[in-house]
Amino acid sequence: MTTWLCIATTSCYFVARNRLYYAGQMTRSTLQAQGERVRAAARELAKASDEQRREVLLRVANALETESDALLRVNEQELKRFEGEGAGRDRLQLTTARVKSMAEALREIASLPDPLFEESDHQVRTNGLRVKKIRVPLGVIGVVYENRPNVTSDVAGLCVRSGNAAFLRGSSSALETNKFIVGLWQSALTGLGLSNETVALVEDTSHETAVSFMQLTDVLDCLIPRGGPSLIAAMREHARVPYVLDGDGNCHVYVDADADLEMAERIIRNAKVSRPGVCNAAETLLVHEDVAAAFLPRLEALLPEVELRADQRARQYLPGALDATDADFSSEFLDLILAVGVVSSFNDAVAHVAKNGTGHSEAIVTKNEVNAQRWIREVDAAAVLVNASTRFIDGGELGLGGEVGISTQKLHARGPMGLRELTCLKWVVEGEGQIR
Repeated sequence: MTTWLCIATTSCYFVARNRLYYAGQMTRSTLQAQGERVRAAARELAKASDEQRREVLLRVANALETESDALLRVNEQELKRFEGEGAGRDRLQLTTARVKSMAEALREIASLPDPLFEESDHQVRTNGLRVKKIRVPLGVIGVVYENRPNVTSDVAGLCVRSGNAAFLRGSSSALETNKFIVGLWQSALTGLGLSNETVALVEDTSHETAVSFMQLTDVLDCLIPRGGPSLIAAMREHARVPYVLDGDGNCHVYVDADADLEMAERIIRNAKVSRPGVCNAAETLLVHEDVAAAFLPRLEALLPEVELRADQRARQYLPGALDATDADFSSEFLDLILAVGVVSSFNDAVAHVAKNGTGHSEAIVTKNEVNAQRWIREVDAAAVLVNASTRFIDGGELGLGGEVGISTQKLHARGPMGLRELTCLKWVVEGEGQIR
């Protein structure tokens, strides 16, 4: 007879044969064993040819299209069980167009130059030693993510193409969809004589297993979270593996005094409305006081589906807007909500972004080249844009084919992380018997 005891939210035990066991330990052991198989697969993949790695991606791209109907049926069942709405449901949902986009992303990644063993920094020392650096895989990339089954395919594609194994831990809401996609990858890998553990999914979606996953120090070489503030907080608290933060996206669009206002309208509508539940959507609009009277009264008609939350200066032009709080200007809404503020100067706009931004993507609309160049130099973010929508900060839009995340930190990688960001440098020193 087995008796279960759960203490708080993170510690579960069971009693069997009059002895107390920690349930998480069994999970960690199973997870560790799976991780060791993934690590062995990564070593094998690092020896695979560029042609083999390309072919895996192309086979999965074809399989996504031929198995699209079956995949959508699995995803539809998970959508029926999903209780949330808004951004969460949108991220979980696959459509025929989204599956096709996943396949096309893999084909684009397959067409990119091989990043491995690229040489740089050649030099010959005075003692005759030949020194250079080459790019090599990181090894095993661990990704923890919420909903978004497209991430399963995108991450696997970037990892395999760059010679890395992908160890994935998705959410319970997308488990069956993720298993289906990983199955396509594993079939393609084994069909080419490669280990199916090269792309592996942790099927236990419990909190305890997520914590154990973050602590696989002898398995994971890099850990990437793809989720909201609670996941990022958990990563900071529990992770023992080096990680790259895919942080919040409180993105701004600043309409400068010298802006083309029709251009500004197109940009802000695209940045806010085209897909509000993603990290590169605009969350705050700043307008210079010199154009506020001309621009802001057009905003309610421009964005009828968006709830506007305006500061005191902006509200005089937006009678239907709600009063904005300080928290609104530092929030990532991931919804059809926009914070709107009026600033007195370019410097005030930069200061506002510095105070409230998350270092993701920041855009200016201006015809003033001096201000455009100042924005590029002075705004501290992974990406800055001049006269373009924040929605372009995406690996697929920037020629990367996809991304494993958009890093908002400054070490190793910053911005969309593609193939080169999944490699590191190795020093190579060649000689003819030199000794020191």
